[in-house]
Formats: sequence, structure tokens, C-alpha cells
Amino acid sequence: MQLFIDSAEISEIKKAAETSLCDGVTTNPTLAAKAGRDYNDILKEICSIIKGPVSAETVSPDADGMVKEGIAFSKIAKNIVVKVPMTVEGMKACQQLTKKGIRVNVTLVFSANQALLAAKSGAFLVSPFVGRLDDIGKVGMDVVRDIKQVYDNYKLTTQILVASVRNPIHILEAAKIGADIATVPYSVFEQLFKHSLTDAGIKKFLEDWEKVPKKK
Repeated sequence: MQLFIDSAEISEIKKAAETSLCDGVTTNPTLAAKAGRDYNDILKEICSIIKGPVSAETVSPDADGMVKEGIAFSKIAKNIVVKVPMTVEGMKACQQLTKKGIRVNVTLVFSANQALLAAKSGAFLVSPFVGRLDDIGKVGMDVVRDIKQVYDNYKLTTQILVASVRNPIHILEAAKIGADIATVPYSVFEQLFKHSLTDAGIKKFLEDWEKVPKKK
């Protein structure tokens, strides 16, 4: 399973890239606002660091506006993927952008039915938001499981990108289900490396090493 970083903070993306374990990036206007920089400038810099897919989100409510934004985003770099929302207008835009050879990530997906429509519209990626479903008392991973079954039933090639990831358990569950990608905040990415027994083991090794006689 691929791991993307969900961020617009260049420092975080650079640190993730240094591990050679970051396969792509997802961004949105909210993350850009937190970073306090022009969105296009951020995208250009991210694409210079990350060679995998970089999702750039449109903000227009209508298909024509989304397509116009998407075309502009696609000119920033070859690895840009255009994000459109799961709406009627979003699906119109997805179909038009896909016909132009521009890859699309359909975002704000909360059901397998929506994911089916995204795949039928030619989406490259579909982004079910598991954390937000958990927030309202649903089980977000159940939706991912349903999407995976539907896609497998019909051999649909749209990739499942698990979004709104809150913790390492979400990542493990996504991998067990067979999702293609999980996009995670950098703080959650860091947690994947850590385990209390690993830390304790390193501490013990170092303590024992200090006891080993050294040649003078």
C-alpha cells in the first residue's frame, strides 16, 4: 500500500521525502491556508520534491470552473492530480478532465455508491473520508471495505485512497482491506516508525554496550 502525506507544509513533506517512504501528497485550500502561502507556489514546490501524485483541489462549485482550474493545475507539473468533489458537477468535471488526459481524485466520498459513480466517471483516485464517518458514529472502514468489494466485483481500475486518517490503526485497517493508498498527516506518518518495545530495546542495547570492555 502506498503512503501519501496530507499536508501543505513544505518542511513536513521534505522530511517525509527523506525517508523514501512517501509516495505522494494530497493538499487542499484549508491546508494551504494553514501554511499561509499562495496555493500555486506551494504546489510547484511540492512537485519539485515529490515525484509521485500530488493532488490539487478545485474550489469552483460548477463543472466549467472545476475544469478550468484543473487544466491550470495540470500545467504546473506532470504529476498533478486534480481533486474534484463528489457532486453532480464534480462528476461532470471528472469526465471532462479525464477525456483530456488529466488524472482526477474524487474527494469527499462517504459511501460505496458515490465511489461507484466516481469510477464510472473515470476517476484515477477515489477518497473515502474514514475519520469523518467515525466522527458521526459510523465505521469509516466499513465503507472502504464496501468500495473494495464493488471495485473487485467489476474489475474497476480507480484506486482507493483512504483519507481523513486519524491514527495508525486506520492505516493498518486500510492495508488489511487492500486499499491502494492511505494519505496521512505527518504526525501519523511519524507514529508508524515508533513502538515502545523498539525504544526499550535500543535503550537496553546501548546500556549493555557501555558495559562491554573497550581496548585502550
